Amino acid sequence: MAVAVYVVANGRRYRETVDDRTLLSDFLRHTLGLTGTHVGCEHGVCGACTVLLDGSAVRSCLLLAGQADGCEITTVEGLTPNGGLNALQEAFRVCHGLQCGFCTPGILMASTDLLERFPRPSRVQIEDMLSGHLCRCTGYASIVDAIERASREPA
Repeated sequence: MAVAVYVVANGRRYRETVDDRTLLSDFLRHTLGLTGTHVGCEHGVCGACTVLLDGSAVRSCLLLAGQADGCEITTVEGLTPNGGLNALQEAFRVCHGLQCGFCTPGILMASTDLLERFPRPSRVQIEDMLSGHLCRCTGYASIVDAIERASREPA
């Protein structure tokens, strides 16, 4: 069965018709072409597919596209609408907070949500947020350092 989905993704309006079983992650990647949203485990465990849905971090592999109807979505592509790097992305670059980069989009999106809710998060708050993300390359210390650095940057 087909379902109409209207969303604003990264500031752009979309109206698409998709199968009612289409996952939000697949809708973003295959229908809208926003391939920065990575799909890892498809069970909500790894965090690679994290996006902001109406400003809150969610696992896009656990939601149907139809559930996002009428919502505003921000993907990693939407973090820097004018090009360049935002403070969080720059901190990841400076602190070597990424290696292979597969998990990075999801961590950036969850970190964006964290910094919005807690502009100066403690290391414990950062580590708690990161506990929902699997990274096989960095060992997490550089990611925590990057998020701390970004929290100290002027908005």
